[in-house]
Amino acid sequence: MKQEIAQIKQQIKNYTISSSDELEAFRLQFLSKKGSIQELFKFMKKIPKKEKAAFGKSLNELKKLAQNTFDQAKVAQSDTHTVLLSAKDDISLTSLSLPVGSVHPLTKTLQEMKNIFYRLGFNIADGPEVEDDFHNFTALNFPPNHPARDTQDTFFIRKDENPTIPDLVLRTHTSPVQIRLMEKQAPPIRSIMPGRVYRNEAVSPKSYFLFHQVEALYVDQHVSVADLKESLITFVKLMYGSDVIYRLRPSYFPFTEPSLEMDIWWGSKTNGKWLEILGSGMVDPNVFMASGVDPEQYSGFAWGMGVERIAILKYGISDIRIFYDNDIRFLNQFI
Repeated sequence: MKQEIAQIKQQIKNYTISSSDELEAFRLQFLSKKGSIQELFKFMKKIPKKEKAAFGKSLNELKKLAQNTFDQAKVAQSDTHTVLLSAKDDISLTSLSLPVGSVHPLTKTLQEMKNIFYRLGFNIADGPEVEDDFHNFTALNFPPNHPARDTQDTFFIRKDENPTIPDLVLRTHTSPVQIRLMEKQAPPIRSIMPGRVYRNEAVSPKSYFLFHQVEALYVDQHVSVADLKESLITFVKLMYGSDVIYRLRPSYFPFTEPSLEMDIWWGSKTNGKWLEILGSGMVDPNVFMASGVDPEQYSGFAWGMGVERIAILKYGISDIRIFYDNDIRFLNQFI
């Protein structure tokens, strides 16, 4: 065995390492698990006890020699690479300009909306995108024969004739988050519910089968329609500027009474049109009772607005579908 050790020792000393490939070849030959040094360790069992200590010492010295040779060659390779880089690179040159990404206009709009509501004292609540019939419809005062419960308008995940098995839907609005919030938290409540919602609608320039909403809920004692109107007017002025032209008009929603819609004038003063941006109203007492809130003690308002619609107005976009096309020419405008 002394002869084999001496032979490998001589091979290590005579080994020339001038490239990274030769460095790796050295490691495989001498330091890997299947290398020549590791193979010698397998003979430890056959060595007489009196010679084992000396044999083991020789092997450890051999391994140490191989490891030191490898480490020194590795450092030398690294130094050579650095010298080559410094010799050919001109650090005074301007660096290459790399492409820079940007925040998607929907994300940007949503963040602006959140910041405004933070200033108005609202926090954020969240809930599941797959909802049961109770939270999506029943608790929000939708009657059993309401069109929204039909498969023409809603994506059903599970629809069963057995009344004991709840229907599951892709939520059609973020209003179910309001119900869940009132179920687990006693008033006062002042929260917004941003999230993705789904409608079984034909895709067109003004509609899509998924979009984003920001709903709000404010519940406390002595909350009035005046509080609702002031909150909405403050929001549109902060979002679009103090000179924004708006109007509030009566409307109907199953879950609010009275109900209001808000429109923004889109275009020039002489050549434009009204565009509805949100629905709102005072929370219906039936919704309070379904959520475990006493309507005799508390009142509140709620609203829901589409992020896409707000962004369309904000940036003058005419087709909702472009938000989801990932067209780089469109996204580059927001860098």
